[in-house]
Amino acid sequence: MAALAINLLWLLIGAIVLAGVIYLVLYGINNFITQIPPKVEQGIWFIYLLLIIIYLIMALTGTGGGGAGLLRPFSAH
Repeated sequence: MAALAINLLWLLIGAIVLAGVIYLVLYGINNFITQIPPKVEQGIWFIYLLLIIIYLIMALTGTGGGGAGLLRPFSAH
């Protein structure tokens, strides 16, 4: 049970960091290079959401094989 909690904590931290990076990239492109169409931005956020849902399902079911290293980068296994 503790391993699940740690996996979910790493998933939450990773999701927040990735969302921040995506937001900053979109902000920089929109303000300094060119305007991104709203549908493209929505598509990027939709793909992000799908990735988070996939990793959440992997964490809850205990599957994922090599992907477990992505959820817990400092794990001993």
